[in-house]
Amino acid sequence: MNLNNVIPVILCGGSGKRLWPLSRESFPKQFINLQENNNKSLLQNTCERLLDIENVDRPILVCNEKHRFLTAEQLREINIKPKSILLEPFGRGTAPAITIAAFKALEKNANAVLLVLSSDHVIEKRNNLVKAIKIGNDYASRGRIVTFGVKPSYPETGYGYIESVNLQNNNNNKGFDIKRFIEKPKLSKAKEYINNENFFWNSGIFIFKAKDILKEIKSFEPELIENCKKSMANSSLDLDFERIGIENFSNCKNISFDNAVMEKTNLGTVIPLDVGWKDIGSWDQLWDYSSKDNSGNSSQGNIFLENSKDCFFRSENRLIVGINLKDIIVIETNDAVLVLSKDSSQEIKKVVNKLKNKKFKESTEHSKIYRPWGHFITLIEDQNWKVKKIVVNANSSLSSQLHKKRSEHWTVVSGSAEVEVDSKVSILKKNQSTYIPKNCKHRLSNPNNFLLTLIEVQNGEYLGEDDILRFEDIYGRIIKNQKN
Repeated sequence: MNLNNVIPVILCGGSGKRLWPLSRESFPKQFINLQENNNKSLLQNTCERLLDIENVDRPILVCNEKHRFLTAEQLREINIKPKSILLEPFGRGTAPAITIAAFKALEKNANAVLLVLSSDHVIEKRNNLVKAIKIGNDYASRGRIVTFGVKPSYPETGYGYIESVNLQNNNNNKGFDIKRFIEKPKLSKAKEYINNENFFWNSGIFIFKAKDILKEIKSFEPELIENCKKSMANSSLDLDFERIGIENFSNCKNISFDNAVMEKTNLGTVIPLDVGWKDIGSWDQLWDYSSKDNSGNSSQGNIFLENSKDCFFRSENRLIVGINLKDIIVIETNDAVLVLSKDSSQEIKKVVNKLKNKKFKESTEHSKIYRPWGHFITLIEDQNWKVKKIVVNANSSLSSQLHKKRSEHWTVVSGSAEVEVDSKVSILKKNQSTYIPKNCKHRLSNPNNFLLTLIEVQNGEYLGEDDILRFEDIYGRIIKNQKN
């Protein structure tokens, strides 16, 4: 079967609030390693699955512009070169994301078939996925709008469901017409669905011709089509990225692809998918997916449990001790600790929104912040001072910049640094340091083939990341003087 026209589209949006505090707006779950015995992120695993599909084209990725360098770096780490990385200025749901990807795919291939994948799913049986995609491609070639359904194994209330028209008869090599989509149901309904052969979990994986899907979207959401078309016409290249025209994109309705198309089209087909699929969207789902001890406990990190049962503990830094606990989840990071009963996992998103409304910076930002040149971690801070650990990638450089409200003191702890201060260049080696006064133009570079690590101590009346004036930057961040 010819898959030469199949272009994967990987959707990298979303903030993953239900997996807070590990997943946050500044570093969502698709960029995190959540799988045991696997050192790659969910996004990296999604991209590597594509390598199993013969003759498939390079992927188009759609992500938030805030995560552009993080996305590009994770692809570089696994040697994946995308066809395009489309940058949304803000999230508008999966329908606009898929629409702009369809327009992009058609620029060079009038017969393009889109294989739409979420970046944050777990799939264990990769060979079965390839087989299902070939079946789906056959239906897509006949003009069908194809999605893939997973047979429920328990009454999950955090997933959407699909009801097919026909009885399945355990035939996994055939597609079935779709009767309806069901949003996340109550537990009583979910229990009914798992006993009915016509019901599936909605996997969020699709395959269809690009021109067919644009035709369907135009019939149901004509304004969405026009705004996305104009957004692409007004897009601009930025290094390895393509920025979507913000003015027209802001007029797009915030709507999911299911709501915009799948719930309305008469061309919908569902294909059974037996691939060990998981959408790990909450801590109780991750507990269910993870390996457990004889007492049903799953623990990652520095954990000691005594007389506890069916708990999930994850520590990023400190020792956590649990005694006489049952059905409890505890997640520790270096700036936040979450404690909740396992059956309250779906409540986290509402709580995170409340934290955000109350201006808790921990609701959206990690203490570990990624930049195109590497990352930094805030170790400790007070009102007028802050201590950071800065890690600069090999052969990378920060922008030439100055700060108006703070001074900085750098001490190299590993590697060596090239430091430019008011046009004077020097090399700092391990245990050597330098002082950068405020209003002083400076630049930090790592000219080596290995990481540079240093400790930065800031002092000043204001320590925010927006106190920066850039003069030169290899990552194109001067035009809008962006914070990242």
